[in-house]
Amino acid sequence: MKILDANAILRYVLEDNQEQAKIVAEEIRKGSCTTLEVIAEVVYVLSGVYKIPRHETSWIIHCLMLDLRVEDERSLRYAMGIFDQTSLDFVDCLLIAYHKVLGLDVLSFDKKLNKGMERNFGIYQIPDVK
Repeated sequence: MKILDANAILRYVLEDNQEQAKIVAEEIRKGSCTTLEVIAEVVYVLSGVYKIPRHETSWIIHCLMLDLRVEDERSLRYAMGIFDQTSLDFVDCLLIAYHKVLGLDVLSFDKKLNKGMERNFGIYQIPDVK
């Protein structure tokens, strides 16, 4: 079993290099996996570099999860739902998912993240620090 990096996953998803996409498809068939950090990079590249709309990026990741084993799938699914519905960065979506799914508290000085958590999820964080 192998762990796939973002570049390999992008070749598989984008199919912009047929030879590499086939190699990755075979590795996925054999049971290869990836991590949330790698998925975060894939989301960043798809939405930021390739300018794929958020809802399409979310759908791509959802479809990818049908084939590829990903650590902490519950948190990833939750995060993708947030990503699809908000303007928060994907890593911020993961932090909210960790709170909701795993019960982990989030400490952040990021005003956008804190406002998003409070407004959308009723998660209250530390007061503003000057």
